[in-house]
Amino acid sequence: MLVESLIKKTVELQGFRVMTVKKVANGLEAELAPDGRYAPRCGVCGHRSRYRDSRPARRFRHVPLWGINVHLVYAPRRVTCKRCGGVHVEAMPWVSGKRQFTRALMVTLATWAQILPWKQVASLFHCAWSTVAAAVDEAVTYGLAHRDLSDVTHIGIDEISRKRGHVYVTNVYDLKRRRLLWSGEGRAGETLE
Repeated sequence: MLVESLIKKTVELQGFRVMTVKKVANGLEAELAPDGRYAPRCGVCGHRSRYRDSRPARRFRHVPLWGINVHLVYAPRRVTCKRCGGVHVEAMPWVSGKRQFTRALMVTLATWAQILPWKQVASLFHCAWSTVAAAVDEAVTYGLAHRDLSDVTHIGIDEISRKRGHVYVTNVYDLKRRRLLWSGEGRAGETLE
């Protein structure tokens, strides 16, 4: 399988295509270009919009392949959106907002952060500790927004001492599916309100 095929498999590229993959000093660089068959989408509302101009090329860090750094390079287009009324940078499905890391890398960091200490994950992927924290925060925010609580019938409440002394955390669990539903500081009745 070619590196180009691996990038296509791991990055959502509808509306874009991989032009070239070249070896650079610090790894691999995949140059992306817009696919002429698709109109660009507004980065704010997602509506198909009219092309206006291009911005300078940006580099997005992707999941490393066998320890080799991979960067996606793309010059984002600006679009004139009729729906939200303005000039905005187009939506790029492989990245969230103005981040320099692809969604795939952020998911990988958040997944590894479940197993290893965050500092070790940052060291393993050669990124800052704050990047791992941002990946975990993004994963938690997504999980909370998309969780389904309709099948919760039995809950359990537990107060856990977090540090030596009297620092407590109250956790609420779904007893049937054995998952954490909510966690809050303290152990008083007001914590659950």
